[in-house]
Amino acid sequence: MAEITASMVKDLRDRTDAPMMDCKKALTEADGDSVRAEEILRVRFGNKASKASGRLAAEGIVIAFVAKDGKTGTLLEVNSETDFCAKNEDFLKYTNELVSTINEKNPANIEALTSLNMASGNAEEVRTQLVGKIGENITPRRFVRYQTTGQIFSYIHSGRIGVLLDLQGGDEALGKDLAMHIAANKPKALNASGIDAALIEVEKRVAIEKAKEAGKPEAMLEKIAEGTVQKFLKEVTLLNQPFVKDDKVSVEQLLKANNATVNAFSIYSVAEGIEKAVVDYAAEVAAAAKV
Repeated sequence: MAEITASMVKDLRDRTDAPMMDCKKALTEADGDSVRAEEILRVRFGNKASKASGRLAAEGIVIAFVAKDGKTGTLLEVNSETDFCAKNEDFLKYTNELVSTINEKNPANIEALTSLNMASGNAEEVRTQLVGKIGENITPRRFVRYQTTGQIFSYIHSGRIGVLLDLQGGDEALGKDLAMHIAANKPKALNASGIDAALIEVEKRVAIEKAKEAGKPEAMLEKIAEGTVQKFLKEVTLLNQPFVKDDKVSVEQLLKANNATVNAFSIYSVAEGIEKAVVDYAAEVAAAAKV
């Protein structure tokens, strides 16, 4: 009987995207022959899993789970290749179970999900079997989990945008309103201290260049740039934004009126930052017509 090493299991998994334990079992059955082991896995999973794992997953869902006592909550993004998959009953069942298990077991990071045990089985094995069943690449991309002495609130808009909010003080109505406000206005940080200094510097340089092109005096450039930066910060920091339900009141003023503070918030948009391939179907048809 050939010795089955960890590197052999990893190599087979990289080629097939099958669960680790299934790779090890296949190698054992094949007496260490990786080609034969791959054939065994294809019999079980078909070719779907290995083919799908290399394709871009730029659709999907953002989902949230908040414990009944409101003290813990998790926001999760899981990507798929198409929005049809994101509406699939099995896909939704998997994502719901995954987000609740993350909230319960508090894994260290996204990589730790491969060893996370859910009620239906190992999270990675369940994912791989789902890939094989649906025929699309399915990838948990990111999550954030909060634990608080206040209350956790969430807001999900059509499964495409999700917000998790850690609020100290206030009431349920305020929490829901603020979570919805964050989804609508997409603040980058709570206040100016959370904005990258490099981003502020870019805004300042752009303002100065625009002012120069407009023929503004040199002595006014810094003042114009500072005004532009302050306007930018008002737009992208939560506390400075006008409240979505009453633009005469800032979020900071609203919080003070309700004796509340925001401890933290996160906002996810499906596939944010993932570069999607643009397919020119007309060109494809034209090219095919020439063949």
